[in-house]
Amino acid sequence: MEISRRKFLKSISAASGASLVSKSQFAHGAERFTGWPERFGILTDITRCVGCRSCEAACNEINKLPAPKIPFEDQSVFEKIRRTDAQIYTVVNRYPNPKPGGPAVYVKKQCMHCDEPACASACLVKAFKKTQEGPVIYNKDVCIGCRYCMTACPFYVPAYEYDEPFKPEVKKCTMCFERISKDGIPACVEACPMEAMTFGKRSDLIRVARKRVIEQPDIYIDHIYGEHEIGGTSWLYISGVPFEKIGFRMDLGTTPYAELTKGFLGAVPLVLILWPAFLIGVYMFTRRRQEMVETEAENFEIEEDQQ
Repeated sequence: MEISRRKFLKSISAASGASLVSKSQFAHGAERFTGWPERFGILTDITRCVGCRSCEAACNEINKLPAPKIPFEDQSVFEKIRRTDAQIYTVVNRYPNPKPGGPAVYVKKQCMHCDEPACASACLVKAFKKTQEGPVIYNKDVCIGCRYCMTACPFYVPAYEYDEPFKPEVKKCTMCFERISKDGIPACVEACPMEAMTFGKRSDLIRVARKRVIEQPDIYIDHIYGEHEIGGTSWLYISGVPFEKIGFRMDLGTTPYAELTKGFLGAVPLVLILWPAFLIGVYMFTRRRQEMVETEAENFEIEEDQQ
């Protein structure tokens, strides 16, 4: 590919401009995210889940996702632990009960909708944001495909459309943001036949959860997962078995990840935008010079043959 000196300098200039913009506009993603007191959330009572996967089916339908490889009625899906991906926004996994003779434990997983989301903190262009309603939503129109959100998320939720050749996006649960913005409730909550999930104001859900834990200590462990983890999440859980036994991370601490990355993110745009542009320019210049050398050598050989 041929590139002129003028085009090369122009590309470097554009990259420099981008790095300056990042200091003002892009860096906002690293600012502290504060939740709203009236924000919504969802409380999942793991003791009530029976693994019917009705929540998965409802999520699939409301988001118009591809049909699953394993039908929702097929219990063989529980033979291995699954993760969410670009075509599956929520999954239900089965774990053996750590209590001798106890029934299997089913756990629904999806985006946790953190109060101060690491995905938003890591995003250079503010493609993710925490809404006043509670959900963490994504703007595909400004996403540059850097995928730092995937690296930053402590729950490994954001998924990239690697199979989409033209306009790949980052996909995840939205907590049915459009529905709750119109006084509706998330599809998974509505579909659950066991009422394992409760939708409402986060503050109210914490009170409900604490009441169940206190009044029924023989059923629940004394822990509301998501109340304090990484600064708090809008998706909360209560359980009858220790969370570490059913796939939950217990090493997250209570400090929001956004607070841990502020200093680093201030330098990210300069390093990741200007420097790669420079390296690309050097590569293309070197490649062009090599092509010129090869062309001259070929011309020389032709002249030699003609003589």
